[in-house]
Amino acid sequence: MKTTFLSFMSLFSVAICSAQQGTINISQDGKITELLDIYKTANESTDYYRIQVGFGSYAKAQNIQTKVGEDFPDLPSKIEFDSPTYRVRVGRFKDKLAAERKFAEVRKKYPDAMLLQPKKSTR
Repeated sequence: MKTTFLSFMSLFSVAICSAQQGTINISQDGKITELLDIYKTANESTDYYRIQVGFGSYAKAQNIQTKVGEDFPDLPSKIEFDSPTYRVRVGRFKDKLAAERKFAEVRKKYPDAMLLQPKKSTR
């Protein structure tokens, strides 16, 4: 019995010791990174209508963001710091009509909500 156990253990340890080690190399075309940078820059510089649903301390803003996520799961929400408070803003609307339609819907649930105009660019 001991011999069988020792034989099994020695075979098992040899199997573990001879396990293969490998490395994975991933090569990516440099143009993909360049395109991602262009995409990020284009999205950051594009002006959007946004809806501000609330503001306050960071904890309060997190609570508001959670509630908005439950009430409007289709709207992306973001907490932004605008001194001296944190503001919860939802949506990214390119045209005013779509923004106003969603704003009317959001105001039913959040009466203090405000529709924010896009910033005037200095281009």
